[in-house]
Amino acid sequence: MNAPLQPRFQVLLVEDDPADAGLAKRAIRDGKILCEVHHATDGVEALDFLHRRGERFQNAPRPDLILLDLNMPRMDGREVLAALKGAPELKTIPVVVLTTSDIERDVEASYLQGANSFITKPMEMQDFVDVIRCVSDYWFHVVKLPK
Repeated sequence: MNAPLQPRFQVLLVEDDPADAGLAKRAIRDGKILCEVHHATDGVEALDFLHRRGERFQNAPRPDLILLDLNMPRMDGREVLAALKGAPELKTIPVVVLTTSDIERDVEASYLQGANSFITKPMEMQDFVDVIRCVSDYWFHVVKLPK
């Protein structure tokens, strides 16, 4: 019997909507992407994870990729992106904005703040799986990420 494959990459999913978070996790699972997904429900929790603040996150791994929703309570994705790209120890982590928005000002603002990609969430499950697989292939197999 073969041992299960171990995750090779760490992903931080920053998403407040439980249904969208579940959809993203399912797309990663269905796409057979070898990664461990960590989930933050808002921007404050995401920054606590990234800075390893509090007992819950003291051993949090550095993610290889962040999937970031824009519209969240307490601290939205725009604020998270600004904080990430303003922190020397975090700014090299690639950030893919994954949101329901397709508003041009959100696209432009995200890139101006340092997002590496902007993707509007597909509504159909298979399309979502395909998008997540493309994201995974690109970020984990095509490009070279910093250690």
